Amino acid sequence: MLPHRAVYDPEHQGFRDTVRRFAQAEIAPHFARWESAGLVDRAYWTKGGAAGLLCPQVPEAYGGADGDFRFNAVVIEELWYAGYAGPGADFSVHSDVCCGYLLSFGTEAQKRAWLPRMVSGQAVCAIAMTEPGTGSDLQGVRTRAVRDGDHYVVDGQKTFISNGQHCDLVIAVVRTGGEGSAGMSLLLIETDRPGFRRGRNLDKLGHLSADTSEMFFDQVRVPVENLLGEEGRAMAHLMSELPQERLTIALQSIAAAQKAFDLTCAYVRERKAFGKSVAEFQNTRYKLADLKADLSVGWAFVDQCLARHVAGQLSSQDASTAKLWCSEMQGRVVDQCVQLHGGYGFMREYEICRLYADARVQRIYGGTSEIMRELIARGL
Repeated sequence: MLPHRAVYDPEHQGFRDTVRRFAQAEIAPHFARWESAGLVDRAYWTKGGAAGLLCPQVPEAYGGADGDFRFNAVVIEELWYAGYAGPGADFSVHSDVCCGYLLSFGTEAQKRAWLPRMVSGQAVCAIAMTEPGTGSDLQGVRTRAVRDGDHYVVDGQKTFISNGQHCDLVIAVVRTGGEGSAGMSLLLIETDRPGFRRGRNLDKLGHLSADTSEMFFDQVRVPVENLLGEEGRAMAHLMSELPQERLTIALQSIAAAQKAFDLTCAYVRERKAFGKSVAEFQNTRYKLADLKADLSVGWAFVDQCLARHVAGQLSSQDASTAKLWCSEMQGRVVDQCVQLHGGYGFMREYEICRLYADARVQRIYGGTSEIMRELIARGL
């Protein structure tokens, strides 16, 4: 169980209990089936909304709880510490990434149309940046939106889109002008529009119950009123929201790493070798001491970043540092934890095996570790 930390208030602790109960009642009984199926049940979304887990930062005027981002952080930490990376990632993309764009750049009409439904889970949101030939270099986006009267006509394709099978709304990065960032815009595209097609639910190494999809746009007509923010300002809008996304991934990583560490501490105390517990060997104790130190440093910095974010002071550099440190640290932790489990750590029936697989993408999505290093280096 994750302990209470000074960055949180008593009301956040009460909410943490709610999230834990939700995970036990609404995820645990179905999780194995969802992992096999490659996606969660649609009812997971409405149950999450009814429990207050979705978009808790949304103002009351749009159906939300008007909480600060620490409520989002509680959901992230608890679902990832519970070992439910797939369902946790589903909620994170919707609540911690997509919702921010609507709150920051949406018109009043857009907010009233979508935020109450996102809070309730009646509408699921995805954000579509990546294309088959465009990953970290977003300026290479080729999906095009051509103005035709009071509509844009959208053609192109996206890939690796989280919530791609369930989503009702897509925040799509499209090219409305020429080359470079000045020609890029954000469009809200409803998935029931003619010409929109979902591709495959992609087969992944980890996060098996999180649907990750291809998307195709074939002459999709989208009203100009669906422009999110200013035309030609997509890159600026993305850059302003990415610190929160990177803090989200840091929180995911450190909570999952803590779970791997706690599982391993319990395992080595029980596992016997050469007539004594594995925990009694000096090598084991020193390995675990190093991991404990890494986790302690990570939690301290993540809490600093969380406090700064709530105060509106989180910098891109700090967010990039948090994501880089926590995701790389998670990789080190789960690798050592598998090693300490021995052969059993390689078996899918042991939770540490799943935690190892789920950890790998943390260093890739939301900006690779290489991109994080580049962003940090620019400020040296």
